[in-house]
Amino acid sequence: MDDTSIDTLKRKILAKLNQPTLCALATVTEDGRPWVRYVTPFADENLILWMATRADSRKVAQIRQNPEVHLTTGITDPKIPMPYLQIQGRAQILTDGDTKKAVWSDYLSNIFSGPDDPNYVVCRIVPYRIEWQGSEAPSPQVWEV
Repeated sequence: MDDTSIDTLKRKILAKLNQPTLCALATVTEDGRPWVRYVTPFADENLILWMATRADSRKVAQIRQNPEVHLTTGITDPKIPMPYLQIQGRAQILTDGDTKKAVWSDYLSNIFSGPDDPNYVVCRIVPYRIEWQGSEAPSPQVWEV
């Protein structure tokens, strides 16, 4: 894939990630089994995903043990064919005040007392492979680091 195609694919991925949507996030449990839950991350211009979570959640313990994660997102109505993403990456749990303030949003005030809440942490996911699967092609377009 040439640089122009990669730039076009990156723009399509960012447009999809920056729509408010649920993602299914898979982690690996302590006994090596997959576990999936819904999350609502947002992406920055480098395709890094960010999301708030509770420090005492299972996903935090699982990510600390094994940072390999997988996200799927894009389909909001199964009756309407839409592109979707498969994202493989490595996650990290961040607790520093600057990151927590940068990710903080007022909608989090229903869950946390504020950006200094000790149970509020940030999950950062750095993708190393993203597949864009559209209905127009039988094979996905792939962005990789």
